[in-house]
Formats: sequence, structure tokens, C-alpha cells
Amino acid sequence: MTMHVLRVLLAALWLVAGAAWATPAGVAPALLAPLAGDDPDARVTAVAFLGALGTPQAAAVLRALQDDALYATAEGEVGIAGPDRSLPEGAETIMVNNRLRVAIAAALSGMDLGAPQPARRLAAARAMLDGEPDPAQSAPARRALVQETDDEVRAVLALLVARIGLQSNDPAERRTAAVQLGESGNAAQRPLLQALLEPGFETDESVRVAAATALAALDSRQRRADLAGRLFQGLSLGSVLLLAALGLAITFGLMGVINMAHGELLMIGAYTTWLVQSLFRHYLPESVDWYLLAALPAAFLVAALAGMALERTVIRWLYGRPLETLLATWGISLVLMQGVRTLFGAQNVEVANPAWMAGGVTVLGSLVLPYNRIAIIVFAALVTAAVWLLLNATRLGLFVRAVMQNRRMADCVGVPTGRIDMLTFGLGSGIAGLGGVALSQLGNVGPDLGQAYIIDSFMVVVLGGVGQLAGTVIAALDLGELTKLLEPFTGAVLTKIGILVFIVVFIQRRPQGLFALKGRSVE
Repeated sequence: MTMHVLRVLLAALWLVAGAAWATPAGVAPALLAPLAGDDPDARVTAVAFLGALGTPQAAAVLRALQDDALYATAEGEVGIAGPDRSLPEGAETIMVNNRLRVAIAAALSGMDLGAPQPARRLAAARAMLDGEPDPAQSAPARRALVQETDDEVRAVLALLVARIGLQSNDPAERRTAAVQLGESGNAAQRPLLQALLEPGFETDESVRVAAATALAALDSRQRRADLAGRLFQGLSLGSVLLLAALGLAITFGLMGVINMAHGELLMIGAYTTWLVQSLFRHYLPESVDWYLLAALPAAFLVAALAGMALERTVIRWLYGRPLETLLATWGISLVLMQGVRTLFGAQNVEVANPAWMAGGVTVLGSLVLPYNRIAIIVFAALVTAAVWLLLNATRLGLFVRAVMQNRRMADCVGVPTGRIDMLTFGLGSGIAGLGGVALSQLGNVGPDLGQAYIIDSFMVVVLGGVGQLAGTVIAALDLGELTKLLEPFTGAVLTKIGILVFIVVFIQRRPQGLFALKGRSVE
């Protein structure tokens, strides 16, 4: 007996016995009998028809079967065990295998397709899609699709209807289902379409053509999604590099100080974020999702104070001596790392994303853009705009540019160059602290956090042009995009080597970087 004939017979029995409800289940005995049989296909079909009924009695039978509480007597009667799981004399529990459990879950989910809550309907549709969609589920799925108003639920239901349509005996319906799967853009359905092209699997040529066209559409959409994903990842990496290099663009680009402790200023900002989060968890647990609002100014202030202390105690004596500055700041970076290990331990600490940064947005069918990455891109743009305004629209920015272009002349006209040096170094360090806040949202925080970004930060500043904010922005974004576009072909290590070689060759050809400083006294 074929599966199709079996389903037809079960449907006829259901219609004939629809009014003859058995107690205590309240379901037609003709539908219950196959559950106690030995035919696995008949059992799965019976479960599908119970799900199609959608009545509370049918749901009770399915849940009892799922919980191993459904029994069959020697005479073939099916019933539900009592609360104490007691069975009538001679009755045995109906055994359930994995295939039947999947069918039960899909049938129960189908009953939720009419639930008033969109989240419940979505969960039900996804459960049916993840199971083994059965032609018996076609009618309730199609009814739910016609009545559905939520776009996300409609997309899942349309995919479910198409999956069921592939099992139809009508070639036209299978052809329509193949087209719908191609239009869905869901790459997870590719194996189903690929199976239609296997020799002997599909006999109708029009269905095979539709499957081939749908596969080509899916592949094209997937290529676009992969490219968009790499571009987004490059933009995200470029934003991280920009936040890491922006402070260095001020301390090195504007002041000419080779600060090898810049990475540790990033680390200080990250640990400050962790401390603020810990304080919120202890004293303000109901507001812990907003700890970032307090962590941003705290990280900026702590890193800025650390930078100004570093400038006043060490760097102010080493201006114009790059080698000594490099060695001194490298030693300070070791001291800072060891100090953090002593205070907080050598193990990494976790900084959790706020609830409003969890998850992501799905585009192009399968590409997920994480909210924390999107937030960092927006944050990098805001920080860059604030730095540009500070340097070009404030009195401090005017003094910074004056000292950068001609220190002696600025000193002669009354600019307090020493204090400007301290404030400028503090500004660059504070921006590094903000970069640390962003980095804390991407992974765990540890004493070696800054070491992973110090070399990349110097490459960004040198490539963009010393002292050029616009060059720093363009260089960071270009390096981020170039890295993510090359990695799928060359691997992470070769990509790093290739980019380093490119920068070395570029600086040999154009020592001033992408943008050169302009002025009569540029040194």
C-alpha cells in the first residue's frame, strides 16, 4: 500500500467516524488505531491528521503520545494513562521513536498557527519547518498563510507551504514550489532543490528546469549576501581600527610622540567599562543595561588622566628624542600590563553586551548584522565627528593646530605650549579609552588587549598621513575593507603580511601618506 493510498484511506475513515468520539480521548477511533500499529508511515500520517484536526482532544492525545502516556489494549483500544501512569490490565504503552517525536512536535506546532501572539505563531511555523513537513499539514499551513499579517511569520509559512508542495503528486504544484524556494533566498533549502536534479529523482522536465533556475537564483543571492557580509565586516573592522588609531593620530600624528603604551590606554578604557558594569550589577541591577552611558565618560576621564600623568612625568622630557620616547613608553606599557594583572588578575574578564545590543538584523535572507557591530560603527562616526569639531571649531583645537604647525611662533604669541601638550596628550589618551569601551563589547577584556591593536594603529596613522584626521579615517576604513575582502582567498596570516608589504611599498613611494600636511613651517 502506497503512502498516498494510506493517507486517503485515513482521511476517509476520519470523515466517516468524525461524529463517533471515543472516550476519554474524544478522538475518532479510526485515527487512533494506526498509532498502536507497526507501520511507521501510518503512525506518522495519523499524527499529521491529528494535528490537522486542531481540537483540544487531538492535542491531548498528541501530548500523551509525546509524554509516553498513551497506551493500547490487547483489543486495540487506545487510551491515555491516568495521572499516576496506571494502565488497564493487559495494556502496553505505545512506544515512540525519533521520527514519530519529530512528527508530534510538528503537529502540535501546527495547532499554534492560529495563536493570537505573533511570536507563538512564528515559533510554531519554524517548528513545523524544522521537522518533516507532511502533505497532511498543507491545508492548515495554507489557511494560516492566507490569514497571517506578520511579515516574518508569512515568510516562514510561505517556505513551509513550498516545502510541502515539493511532495505533491501534481507536477505543476512541485514546479511552483521550486520557484517559491528559489525566490525565498533561503540557502538552507538548497539541498532540496539540488535533489530534484539528481538522476531518477524528478521525472518531470519542467520541474527540473524550475529547480535549476531556482538554484541559480539562490546562488546569485548568496554571492551578493557574502559580498555584503564581507563589506559589513570590513566596515566593522575599519571602525574598530579607527577607534583604536584616532587617539594615536593625535599623540603621534599631531605631537610626534611614538607612544608604545597607546594599546594599554585602550586596555584601561576596557577595564574601566568592566568596573562600571560591576558597580551597576551590585548597586543598580535594575539599570544594568544602561551601564554604557556611565562607562563612556568614565573611560574617557580615566584614560585621559592616565595620559596626562604620563606626559607630565615622562614624555615632556623626551620631546624631539623619538628613540628614547619609544623605549620609555614601551617600558611603561609593560608596567601598566603588570599592574592590571596584579589588580584584576591575569584571567580575562567578561563585559556583557546590554540587552538592547544583543541579536542582530537579518538582511538578504541569511545575512545577520549584529547590533553590537552596528553600534560600534555609529559610535566611531560620532567620535570622529566630535574630534573634528574639537580640532576645527574650538579654541583648544586652534591652539593644537598652531603648536603642531609652528611651536616657536605659537609660543611667541602667548600660546601655553606646555599646557597644550598636556591637554592634547590627554585628549588622545581619552579617545583611546573610548576605543577600549568599544573593544570591550566585542570580546573578553584582558591585560594583553591593547597589544593586538598597537601595530595596526600605527599602520593606520602612517598610511593616512601624519597629522591628518581625514587620512586616518580613510586609511582605517580602507584597511578594514581590504582585510575582509582578501581573507576568504588568502587567509588571515597571508592577508596581514600582504597588507604590511603594501604599506611599506606605499610609504616608500609616498612618505607623507595619503594626505600631506600643508603649511610654510611643516617639519
